[in-house]
Parts: sequence; C-alpha cells; structure tokens
Amino acid sequence: MKKVAVFCIPAHGHTNPMLPVVRELSLRGDEVRFYSFSEFQEKIERTGATFVCCDKYLPELSTKEEENLKKVSTTEMTIQDIRITASMDEFLHGEFTSFEPDVVYTDSVCFWGKLNAWKYDVPMVVSTSTFAFNQMSSTYMKNTPKEMAGLIFGLPRISRELNKLKAYGYKVKGLFSLIQSDNQTDSVVYTSKKFQPYSESFSDHYNFVGPSLMTDIEPDKRNIRPLVYISLGTVINDRLDFYGKCIEAFKDQNIDVIISCGKSVDIASFGKLPENIKIEPYVDQLKVLSKADVFVTHCGMNSVSESLFMATPMVLYAQTNEQEAVARRVREIGAGIDLKDDSVVGIKNTVSDILNTVSYKESAQECCDDFRNCPGVKGAADFIENAPHSSDGVDIIRDLSKANAGLQVGYSVVTILLANILFRIISIKYLWIYIVLAIVLSMPINKLLQKAAYKHLVKTKLN
Repeated sequence: MKKVAVFCIPAHGHTNPMLPVVRELSLRGDEVRFYSFSEFQEKIERTGATFVCCDKYLPELSTKEEENLKKVSTTEMTIQDIRITASMDEFLHGEFTSFEPDVVYTDSVCFWGKLNAWKYDVPMVVSTSTFAFNQMSSTYMKNTPKEMAGLIFGLPRISRELNKLKAYGYKVKGLFSLIQSDNQTDSVVYTSKKFQPYSESFSDHYNFVGPSLMTDIEPDKRNIRPLVYISLGTVINDRLDFYGKCIEAFKDQNIDVIISCGKSVDIASFGKLPENIKIEPYVDQLKVLSKADVFVTHCGMNSVSESLFMATPMVLYAQTNEQEAVARRVREIGAGIDLKDDSVVGIKNTVSDILNTVSYKESAQECCDDFRNCPGVKGAADFIENAPHSSDGVDIIRDLSKANAGLQVGYSVVTILLANILFRIISIKYLWIYIVLAIVLSMPINKLLQKAAYKHLVKTKLN
C-alpha cells in the first residue's frame, strides 16, 4: 500500500482527469490525501480519497486581479500560484512530516505540489491535463502579440514573487523549471502517443495513458435524426450572444440540439425555446457525446478527449491559445473543422459540413479506437505506484538543443562571411539592408533547420 499526496489548482479542467486515477488508487487500498478546495469536495470524496480543504490559503484578490484571472492571464495565474505556495508552507510542512507520502501526484501547474515534492525529496508524478509541451510541441501554441507583451512585462513581477519563495527553503531555479515539460520528470499525459504532437520527443518518463474517464458507455449513434451538442466549457462560457445564434441557426432544422451553458447564463432570458432545442446549465457530457453526431466545442483538452473517446467529430471554436493548440491537432487528424464564421449562417453551414462529410466521422472513430487501446486509468495508477521511473537514455530534446546550438553558430558564421563578401561588392551604406534581412530571416530559417534536425534525430535515434 502506498501513501499518495495529490495536489491540484482550483480548476475543473485540471481536477477532473485526476479523479478517475485517484479512485483507482483508492480502490487498490492506497492511502490517498487530495489537497484541494471545497468546490471539488464532493467529487473527491466519491473517489474514496481523503479530502483536505485548502480554501483558507487562497489569497484575497483585488478587482483588477480577479478581472485578469477571468481573462486567463498567464502572469496573474502564475503570481497567484506562487502566493498560494507561500501561504501553504507551514501547513504543508506539517502534512509532509506527519503523513510522509511515498509519492506526490500533482497537476503540472500546481506549484505548491511540485515545490513541496522537491523540498521534501518525495518522488513526483506530474498530471498533464493538456498536451505535454516542450520546445517542439510548444510550436502548437500561438500567442497573440498582446499575450506575449503581457507575459514579457509581467516577468519582473513573477521574478520578485519567486524570489520570496527562497526564504521558505524552496528550490526555485526559475519560472520555466516550474512550468515546462522536461524529459527527467515522471509524467502522466491523458492522451495517446498518436494524438500528442511530437510524441517521439518525450522520454520513457512520460506515460501517455489516453483520456482519464470513469465510464463504461460506448458510442451509440443510432439517432432518429442528427443530434448536435454545444458547450463552451466551464471557464469562458458566458456567451449569451453565441447561444442565441445557435438557437436561431437550428430552430427550423430537422435535428435535435442540446446546449450546456454553465451557471453564469440565465436560461430564462432565451424565452420559449423551439421544441428541438434544449438548454441546461450542465449535462452528463459523456452520455450526450456518446449519442451526438456533432460537438460544437471550445476545444478544451478534456472536452475534445471525451468527444473523440465517443467517436464524435467536432466544430472547433477555440477561445484561448491552449485551446487553439488542441484544435489544430483535431484538424490535423481530420476529426473536425474550425468555426471561422460564428454568424447564424456560418454556424448552420459548418455543422452541416460535418454532418454531410463522412471522413470526419471516420477520423473520429479511428481516434476513438486509438484512445480505447491506451493503458487508461489502471495504467496511470500503476505508473504512480511505481514511481520514480528510469528511462532508456534516449532524449531527443537534449540532443536537439545541442544541434540547435551548432545550427545557430553556423548561421552566424555564414551571415558574417556573406557580410564580408557583400562589403567588397556593394557600398557600405546599403549593408544595413542585409543586416536587417539577416535578423528578420533568422527565426524562420532556424525553425526550418530545427525541424530538419528533429526529423534526423528521430530517424537515427529511434529507428
């Protein structure tokens, strides 16, 4: 029997995939303590784990901080994570010294879980609720200029907060050591190797277990007429305008529609609904998806995983850069298309495209089969119980970093040599044009060279 300490941030999308694994650990007789927040108490206690309430350690937020969190500000979320870690220090010292866990199972962005595992030298398994991101797979994340500026200007604030943690004895190397995926950390990822971008770049410390779900439901699409399910998740779902357009788009159609709008939307404001359309604050999403022919989704990782697990193709309506990364992967495997026009006509036509194109259904079914052949919840529990793990030594990212260093040096040498040649051919007053071009082209050229180097490494190291 193992003693397992479980940590997660107060977010449904991060907590939900951990629950089936925690339930499996509890059923095996492991002693599991789940450090979470009252919003999740009922769910956690149903798994058989001991719920430990951490509400009092959540900091009081100013109006501006609350607004930034609602906007999914990376800077604000990071700072709050750091402050929670500091406020929990004395409490978790008592927990780690009295409970003495054999392993820590912590969400990938739950700093207090990670830092205390390191502080007390307890084996750690990271729960990765979206894709695992390293220098290759992170190319799927497309930050807007506004998001990049927010992170850059927020770094000094983050650094100041991180430095405060050193007084508590935490081993803080820097922000990226807390948030990045590295090839030395045991990690559970709730998708398949096939669906994970650049899965070859991750070492044996990663266990791609497939969607973490508590269900025996199988896909069953034998509907009298097509069923369309619409949901924008649990965070950015206050979209009265969008739901209204969906109602307008499908009110005269020979299809059934179920909309899950969350608790922030007043359903009464829609007035009398057409007979073929139902709106609920929440639904049993897996049950609905098992029947649905199309899912209009915000592209959260959990929602997409559940959709593909139930062989349901999607209309992709990503709201954040992380969701866009998931949407991109769905497009690549052919199981969905973007909602580029969210007008009434655009919604109607995009859903119609999915319903009338068999390839989307076939691709979703292929991914369904792939997910159901993964190690699953039992495989995740095995991995946690047997931590820490060893690797076969192959580390594509480490080798790629070395190759990149050489490529950058090579690019600089070639640039300087060409500059010397051009200096002899053209007037020096035009040389600035070359310098500007060399700087502008350095990023796309290095990306191309990196991809070429990656393909070469995969071929030589893994084949």
